Amino acid sequence: MSRPPVNPADKTPRSGDPEDGPKRPDETAPPVRPGALVIVALVVAAEATALLAAAGWYGYQLASGSPVLSFWGAVFTLVLLLAFAAWLYAVAVYLYRGYRWTRAAALVAQLFVLTIGFPTLSGGLVVAGLAMLLPAITAIVLLFHSSVISYASRTGGTTPAL
Repeated sequence: MSRPPVNPADKTPRSGDPEDGPKRPDETAPPVRPGALVIVALVVAAEATALLAAAGWYGYQLASGSPVLSFWGAVFTLVLLLAFAAWLYAVAVYLYRGYRWTRAAALVAQLFVLTIGFPTLSGGLVVAGLAMLLPAITAIVLLFHSSVISYASRTGGTTPAL
């Protein structure tokens, strides 16, 4: 007697299959979100909040009539700050959810913070420089932790065809 064809997309086991029976707990339970990933997501969200605060201060200064060389250049800078803050919020949320693309985005953001933090520190603003450098270095180190790499490997799935 032959067995009927099996659809690999069908997740429900048929009765009589050798794979019937109790599943191991690690197969059915969702993966545990590592603490290192939560820390990196919080660092990225805090950087986004800092950029949003800087954009608010910059917008207030622009609206109150502070002198600028180019008004439209200042508006462009404000829009750039807001867009980068929104991008960082998206990176933090999707990193927390475990998407793969966010590791590269978070790393690039931390490298940008490092390029601003080192000159700030060497320019004599020690507290501001350390406030940028320490979270960025922590996030970079934790991004390469094995638990973060294994958890943040979700691809987002495929969209249905037309």
